[in-house]
Amino acid sequence: MQKRLVIVCLINFLIAALMGMALRYTFIQPIGLNYRFLTHAHSHVAMLGWLYLMLYVLIIHFFVPEKRPIYNRLFWLTQFAVIGMMLSFPFQGYAAISISFSTLHIFCSYYFAYLIWKHHKTESAATKLLLKTSLIFMLLSTIGVWCLGPAVSMLGQASAFYQIAIQFFLHFQFNGWFIIGVVAIFFHLLQLQDSKRFGVFFNLLVTSTILTLALPVYWFIENNSLLWINGTGVIIQLAALFHFLQLIKPKLPLVLKQHSKLVVHVYSFAIFCFVLKILLQLLSLLPNISEVIYQHRNFIIGFIHLTMLGIVSGFIFSFILQSKLVNRNSSLTFAIYTFISGFVLTELLLMVQGGMFYYGKGLILNYYPLLFLFSALLPIGITSLLFNIIKNKTHGQKTLETS
Repeated sequence: MQKRLVIVCLINFLIAALMGMALRYTFIQPIGLNYRFLTHAHSHVAMLGWLYLMLYVLIIHFFVPEKRPIYNRLFWLTQFAVIGMMLSFPFQGYAAISISFSTLHIFCSYYFAYLIWKHHKTESAATKLLLKTSLIFMLLSTIGVWCLGPAVSMLGQASAFYQIAIQFFLHFQFNGWFIIGVVAIFFHLLQLQDSKRFGVFFNLLVTSTILTLALPVYWFIENNSLLWINGTGVIIQLAALFHFLQLIKPKLPLVLKQHSKLVVHVYSFAIFCFVLKILLQLLSLLPNISEVIYQHRNFIIGFIHLTMLGIVSGFIFSFILQSKLVNRNSSLTFAIYTFISGFVLTELLLMVQGGMFYYGKGLILNYYPLLFLFSALLPIGITSLLFNIIKNKTHGQKTLETS
């Protein structure tokens, strides 16, 4: 795929990061924008402008041998929808204009799924199955979006129906579409083939993804059977993690031998975040922990960022670093380590503050200025990576070919 498409995705990511900084600055000084509206803009641009479109670019590159013009046109139409959300959500939240652009994005995603289903090719039955499953979860997640209108008209935005519809969308976007999508690309690069162990891993992964939806549903419908369902899903997910690690163990060192220490470190970072996410979900097995998580927003934000910035973005950065799009120099190293530092520092601050809220200890000294300061490392890292790619004169620049 064209270098400029990756640049567009990174610009979207940069804008989302700057919006995140603005959200954190509002706790220091008012900025004249509605906090809730800006939150909607931040989340939509991050998910649909960065993660979705970057997966779009990567999937077409790795799985579609014939690069038809329709993919380029569909990318720009989808980006138009992202720009529409970027400009409308901060000023009106969910209203006619922003909903129209969101709807356009959904229809673009449906057509994308149809095209990939029709045109994809891969020699591995394992990666083919993962790719198709990620697309199915992406389509499934949009049921939550279509339920929002009826939920508001019948019961209002405060209703359990409305909140569960949002959680349904987010759960299957993050845990189904995004995570399984990057795992499909990861397994493709590892040249991992179908096997008995892969079959076990796949079944455990899909089952746990479905069952763990029970926890966010429990936040709005207090039924103990939902905790049992989630608990079963979490245990199954742990078993899936074991098989995941066993699958990549013989393959990963062979692939990493061909690349720099930076690539090795970013892969290690992404895999560590994946392991950490699953281990943290084990905490939901403890009595009353699910209520604690829901009551303290720091934990929810930290967990979402762990998935979005740590796992999915971590793998995406790994794939970019393996390509001919980047200049392998000190600026690249600075970009990646600055981004990771910003992620780690903000996550630690969010988690520690969440724990202090839980124990009634109040705010960390200068908590909001520190959170804003650490958050600034994210756009600095993204900007540095952008300049590195833009300045790269290698004429592998029109493709994402792995070197």
